[in-house]
Amino acid sequence: MTQNPIRVYADTSVFGGVFDEEFAIPSRAFFDQVRAGKFHLILSPVIEEEIRQAPEEVRNFHESVASVGEMLPLAEEAIRLQEAYLRAGIVSERWAADALHVAHATVSACRVVVSWNFEHIVHYKKIPLYNAISVKEGFAPLAIHTPQEVIEYEDKDL
Repeated sequence: MTQNPIRVYADTSVFGGVFDEEFAIPSRAFFDQVRAGKFHLILSPVIEEEIRQAPEEVRNFHESVASVGEMLPLAEEAIRLQEAYLRAGIVSERWAADALHVAHATVSACRVVVSWNFEHIVHYKKIPLYNAISVKEGFAPLAIHTPQEVIEYEDKDL
């Protein structure tokens, strides 16, 4: 039985993680699995804007992966959800782009957000808050993990 790949939103930190010694191996493995069809990558204008400020190697890598991802426009629903996150105090206005990443993924029906942003996104206190507001606003909750937690590993014992 063939399984459809799950919809996953990778924020900008995952693209940069490909070139960061600490995060390179799982970041590369994640994007390899995107290319192999294990994940359906959802992209956003928020990522595009942040990538413009990134080093050239990150911009070039993003460009190479974007062709296998699906770019979705930023919906008004995402902006409203972002505003609800900000009103709830999940993050401050200074980190509004981080809230917008989560909001875009949520309204785009992603099942997972992957990120290396441990302060504003992949944080044990923030994840249930994002999901509580999302559900209150009529959206499904989503999982928020690092790439290391979502990539598939071969079972060496089989």
